[in-house]
Amino acid sequence: MTTTAELLKGAAELFPDEVVTQAHVRHLDLPGGAGRFALITLDNGHDHTKPTTVGPQSLANLDAALDQVEKEAAEGSIVGVGVTGKPFIFAVGADLKGVELLKRHKDALAIGKGGHDVFKRLSGLAVPTFAYYNGAAMGGGVEIGLHCAYRTVSQAIPAFSLPEVFLGLVPGWGGCTILPNLIGAEKAVSVIIENSLNQNKQLKGAQVFDLGIADALFEGADFLEQSLIWTASVLKGEIVVERPGVDRGEAWDAAVAKGRFVADSKVHGAAPAAYRALDIIEAAKDGDLQKGFDAEDQALADLIMGGELRSGIYAFNLVQKRGKRPAGAPDKSLARPVTKVGVVGAGLMASQLALLFLRRLEVPVVLTDIDQERVDKGVGYVHAEIEKLLGKGRINQDKANRLKALVTGVLDKAEGFADADFVIEAVFEEMSVKQKVFAEVEAVAPAHAVLATNTSSLSVSEMASKLQHPERVVGFHFFNPVAILPLLEIVRGEQTDDASLATAFGVAKKLKKTAVLTKDAPAFVVNRILTRFMGEIQNVIDEGTPVATAEKAVEPLGLPMSPLVLLELVGPAIGLHVSETLNRAFPERFTVSPNLKAVVEAGKRGFYVYDSGKPELDPEVAALLKQGDSVLTEEQVRDRVLDAVAQEIGLMLDEGVVAEAQDIDLCLITGAGWPFHLGGITPYLDREGVSERVNGKPFLAPGVASVPA
Repeated sequence: MTTTAELLKGAAELFPDEVVTQAHVRHLDLPGGAGRFALITLDNGHDHTKPTTVGPQSLANLDAALDQVEKEAAEGSIVGVGVTGKPFIFAVGADLKGVELLKRHKDALAIGKGGHDVFKRLSGLAVPTFAYYNGAAMGGGVEIGLHCAYRTVSQAIPAFSLPEVFLGLVPGWGGCTILPNLIGAEKAVSVIIENSLNQNKQLKGAQVFDLGIADALFEGADFLEQSLIWTASVLKGEIVVERPGVDRGEAWDAAVAKGRFVADSKVHGAAPAAYRALDIIEAAKDGDLQKGFDAEDQALADLIMGGELRSGIYAFNLVQKRGKRPAGAPDKSLARPVTKVGVVGAGLMASQLALLFLRRLEVPVVLTDIDQERVDKGVGYVHAEIEKLLGKGRINQDKANRLKALVTGVLDKAEGFADADFVIEAVFEEMSVKQKVFAEVEAVAPAHAVLATNTSSLSVSEMASKLQHPERVVGFHFFNPVAILPLLEIVRGEQTDDASLATAFGVAKKLKKTAVLTKDAPAFVVNRILTRFMGEIQNVIDEGTPVATAEKAVEPLGLPMSPLVLLELVGPAIGLHVSETLNRAFPERFTVSPNLKAVVEAGKRGFYVYDSGKPELDPEVAALLKQGDSVLTEEQVRDRVLDAVAQEIGLMLDEGVVAEAQDIDLCLITGAGWPFHLGGITPYLDREGVSERVNGKPFLAPGVASVPA
């Protein structure tokens, strides 16, 4: 039988670069003469910007600390044991860099088993155990606390979650088993499944307490001191912690059923993690913890060796690392300061941009438009949004007054832009209109000002071609809703210079956007791929496949919404405009659907009506559709759509639209909400054999978003 120490030693050898967490034991006398207490502090020796993680060597260190306190508890020299973290961080779970390196199922199984063996010792000690969630706690960090008898939480915690399902794993060190037995299945499903699949939603300290995960809530300033006073009262019997009973009847089954419904609506059966977690929660109803732990080990090992998790980790790394260091961006020292921003246009998009620049840069922002009514409406929108932030307590009255004073609107561009460093246009998507606007701005803006366009598909080089200084024009393409989607496609025109480009990247960083550098190619990245994707769906409908079959065909990808619901969100007219732009550039691959044209001409907002609450084909749209007699199966539709997308991505990489396939994936994740379990799109195309079939080779090297060979 392999011991825990041997398991962890073997795992540590597979992961030599682990950032190791120490488990320091110190002793203190509890207040009020409650006795001698052992406090274990988890600390990786770095400040809060490098959160504490749990890898094999870190587990071994905690195991050694538990050897010591177990001995002290057995001989009666301590009355209790507590676990806490370094300032601002409790622990944020397993070290994913180590998970990426695992190549064999048995090594993956050892990681699950090793964690359980160590954490279980907390509940097996001869004295009561306490977890003090003093700062950010996620995944395995949360689970350490779940194995303790009591928990306190700081009011100041910004982030507490079990995010594993979001990445393609299950909470596998006790989370799936202990949490429902502690707070009931309904709340556990909400934390493990719903929050995870809702873009990894985090809990604050007060919510952790309200859910019953923690037994006491204290202010951040003297959190540990208050926790120790509370601990003393518990040990002396002055405080008795009472937890409500858990309903193990129909409520448990209903919670699991609801979890399956949520998983179906989010991933449509396409990613296994949520369903594996729900199976374990379902089985945990009988309260047999060890059986649950064994199931967690097995699920962890299976998922670690699966493609979805590798894609999930790949996607996570893209967003966290590549997204913060954009490929191909010029040296940031070339960037010029931006102390005033001009926005041409005062419609909804322009107003959203004005609000974003105002909130993030906190510099004067001036809007212009063709008449006073539009200008007033744009400024009014920004003021109303600031009032909403004030109402929600997100900003105070002082800040609200300051922000409102910074935003103005004028009709005269010369008056508005004479001292602006960065001017962005968000006017009608028509080349002649945009060229005219830029000529007017160039005549009045300072020589150093960057002129940015929010075009979604037009040529930035052509837009700049009639200017005296085309080198300062840059594409700055946001995605709707501007406040929510992180992507910003920064487009380098043929004559854009490094200083203007560096300034654009500097502004993007201050706006807290994920910037990706793209070549000035038709529709750039996201719209080009989505238009090819949607175009193929539209083609099969035009040829005769029923709308429902075409929509259902791509469900196995687990996309955030179906193609025609997405079209509704984008707006059929914009969808048509982009497809016309791409049809002019690449007529052999991009079609303009006569049916889509008919829908736009009829003034329809989309293909569906929602009278029953569910999307149903609008009878008026159904009457407009003219279809052929070629009917495909779901599988045939899916193959055609994926082949088209793989071909387009291959061509984009050949053209150098972006530096690497990784940038395509980063764009789809942050600009179109494509799921982490697909890794964007290229890992999925590789995994399904589509890349090989279409392009004769995979997009990514083995081990990049897959199990290493």
